Amino acid sequence: MSGLLNIVVIAAVVIWVFARQFKAQRVAADGRRWWLLPAVLVFLALRQPGLLDAEHPAVSAALLSAELLTGLACGAGWAWTMRIWTGADGAVWTKGSWAAAGVWLGGMAVRGGLAVFAGGLGVHLGGAALMLGVAAMLLARSGVTVWRSRGIQQPYRVPVAG
Repeated sequence: MSGLLNIVVIAAVVIWVFARQFKAQRVAADGRRWWLLPAVLVFLALRQPGLLDAEHPAVSAALLSAELLTGLACGAGWAWTMRIWTGADGAVWTKGSWAAAGVWLGGMAVRGGLAVFAGGLGVHLGGAALMLGVAAMLLARSGVTVWRSRGIQQPYRVPVAG
């Protein structure tokens, strides 16, 4: 994919996921498909050449690792700040809070800092690295959310926030 198409795909996924987090969503009872969007993003990222900067492979790999770890940590934090409850019919629901949005935006700020740091070192982190980071974030968020939803035993009502 071209650089512009990468930016469009990443922006579309980020906007779509961020906006959806504020709507109550039913967690799939069987826990399937939570990994599908991250898998598609990983596939698209790995298809692209130049994931690592050829002139600085070791530093580039370290920065990519930091990007992935940031994505995993941000996704897990995001999932732990989501509200999860059981509806009257026994279905498990989830909805993002402003704390979840803060964790998410904080992770994006750390990613921006990594990109600035990489640029200062003269290392090119392309759209594929960002796409892998977003995939890691979504994978961690979805996985932790599904795991948390399986631990809910007693139904309770959603607290009404003012």
